[in-house]
Amino acid sequence: MPTPLDDDGLLTVRDYLRFALSAFRAAKLAHGHGAGTALDEAAFLILETLNLPVDDINPWLEARLTPPERQRVASIVRQRIETRKPAAYLTRRTYIHGIPFYVDERVIVPRSYIGELMFSDAFPNLVDESSVMRVLDLCTGSGCLAILAALHFPEATVDAVDISTDALAVARINRSEHQMTDRITLMQGDLFAPLGDKTYDLIVCNPPYVAAAAIAAFPPEYAHEPVLAHAGGVDGLDIVRRILQSALVHLNEGGGLLCEIGTGREIIQAEFPDMGFLWLDTEESEGEVFWLPRDALSP
Repeated sequence: MPTPLDDDGLLTVRDYLRFALSAFRAAKLAHGHGAGTALDEAAFLILETLNLPVDDINPWLEARLTPPERQRVASIVRQRIETRKPAAYLTRRTYIHGIPFYVDERVIVPRSYIGELMFSDAFPNLVDESSVMRVLDLCTGSGCLAILAALHFPEATVDAVDISTDALAVARINRSEHQMTDRITLMQGDLFAPLGDKTYDLIVCNPPYVAAAAIAAFPPEYAHEPVLAHAGGVDGLDIVRRILQSALVHLNEGGGLLCEIGTGREIIQAEFPDMGFLWLDTEESEGEVFWLPRDALSP
């Protein structure tokens, strides 16, 4: 493909943003790994590559790039198109609510709606935040939700569990970068298995919940992510069912389960009619996360 270096007229951040956007659209890239559109992803790649704040590209649009900067930006735009890897894998960085996390191909690119909910006005209405002393992040992946929980509940300790040793290696990097080694304990195992009889005031979980047919139809960007982190069985909800069947014994009085399940709301409600699900919306989702207080979980 042609690159910006082929045209001496491309000098500013605005020039490269326009070029990347046109190139991404022409290549019919898929987006959704922290950036929902070609424009957002182009801006992220340019800003991150230039070591600039990723929250707003506008202050930098008229900045002229040096030849080495032009080469770096041209290279990463080319890699995005040729490899079809999500931008976060190319930069080894993603952000949730402005907080940076390391990522690579050993984990899915974190994009849970739970991260957004933790910083929303709805969260304090779910649980008495002053009473949260022990948190469990189930299916922790890169460890981002465990770290967000530790930041949100500064007096709490956090256990983070994942079945994947590769994912836990990435979580260790993030735990170290955020100086949370003393507050977050990482455990390897299948859901609640490594916990014994431990109980918690809050369980957060973004489990694998993609149906088999959807995985088979993944665009290349999503296919770069580990299948284990997506695969939830035929209808995507096998792991969610297991969580609902076992969470009660690991929750303290007054605690609850905050879980993301994608678009399986109707299936889960039909199968567990006696559970009082509270379905939560975010800016980008509707009814894909539920809250269950301990007393609403059926024994």
